[in-house]
Amino acid sequence: MPGLTSVDEVAPDGNGASADIKQGDIVRAVTACQTTMETPTWQLIAGGIGQPKTKRFIYSVDGRPLEEVLDAIGSNRMDVQGRDAWLVLERMD
Repeated sequence: MPGLTSVDEVAPDGNGASADIKQGDIVRAVTACQTTMETPTWQLIAGGIGQPKTKRFIYSVDGRPLEEVLDAIGSNRMDVQGRDAWLVLERMD
């Protein structure tokens, strides 16, 4: 299907196999992290630049290029809580 990212291969001894991910599953969304600068008003008044804050969110990958999908999955390394990446998959039977 054009514009969709699908699973081409699953390592038999990997985490994907243990999570029952199958070849052909369509990736619909993934968790992603983004770092932004949070600046309270009092810091702006004092001439400060703020503090970095990492936000985690669900990122829809429909119609996105593969490189962007891989970057979104890889961004989970920035999660300060070290949580697992989540994938939302659709299985076409």
